[in-house]
Amino acid sequence: MASISHLVIFTSLLALFSSLVPAVATARQLALVQEQPLVLKYHNGPLLKGNITVNIVWYGKFSPAQRSIIVDFLHSLNSMKPPAPSVSTWWRTTGRFRGGPRTVVVGKQVLEEKYSLGKLLKTPQIVTLVSKAGHGKNSINLILTSADVAIDGFCMSKCGTHGSGQDKVGKFAYAWVGNSATQCPGQCAWPFHPPIYGPQGPPLVAPNGDVGIDGMIVNLATVLAGTVTNPFNNGYFQGPANAPLEAVSACTGIFGKGAYPGYPGKVLVDKTTGASYNAFGINGRKYLLPAMWDPTTSTCKTLV
Repeated sequence: MASISHLVIFTSLLALFSSLVPAVATARQLALVQEQPLVLKYHNGPLLKGNITVNIVWYGKFSPAQRSIIVDFLHSLNSMKPPAPSVSTWWRTTGRFRGGPRTVVVGKQVLEEKYSLGKLLKTPQIVTLVSKAGHGKNSINLILTSADVAIDGFCMSKCGTHGSGQDKVGKFAYAWVGNSATQCPGQCAWPFHPPIYGPQGPPLVAPNGDVGIDGMIVNLATVLAGTVTNPFNNGYFQGPANAPLEAVSACTGIFGKGAYPGYPGKVLVDKTTGASYNAFGINGRKYLLPAMWDPTTSTCKTLV
């Protein structure tokens, strides 16, 4: 029987959008205060490394254009063709964790357009969907749910998750990300939609013209990095194992330099469309990717 992880990735943005309180201190006090480095402890468990196959289960209705945005992102993770700053530059940071470089290959794709399990899914049903793509060694089965599918806890506490299970072949890793366009764009598609809480700055223009899908890319980047560096809940993370801060979730809300709660930081802007991005992908794509913790510097690393 597959066991489901309680990992919750890119969870509530309450902390992200909490107001900043200016510090009042004397010069002497400021001299004594030093910012502590962010450290994700390695818990001695196995990591996903080398060639990693990502199998996709598309649950619900996704247009061909929407699918191509996501598949192009996955193919961009290892492509050297796009100029800097690129998606592959961002992904190479995962190679600085134990195990070295990680290469992503898109494997099987399964279309579940008839909602075989309905439009309201409980968490255990995610594992059921995982099995539709089979279980391979050193692979991740990725479940993507369309905007009209509700998941237990979606929006209220999570925008995506990753976990693991076990069958006769052994342990396997999986991830899930939902399209929040109609259910909670203010929580799961920020900064392309005004946030539910905190400072109400103007939203950024989505680089691929689809708030829900571009929001999914942010959350997909988050869970993928978490899956390869903490696949079985004993890899790299900070805090409690059932609610860990991982490679990207430890850097939530940071997309460019100068970021602070409610402000994603300074990013690039397309002069023609006004869209915001920080990474080039294949096929002329542009993406906005979150900062990732760099184990060599113990900092949240941004592309711009």
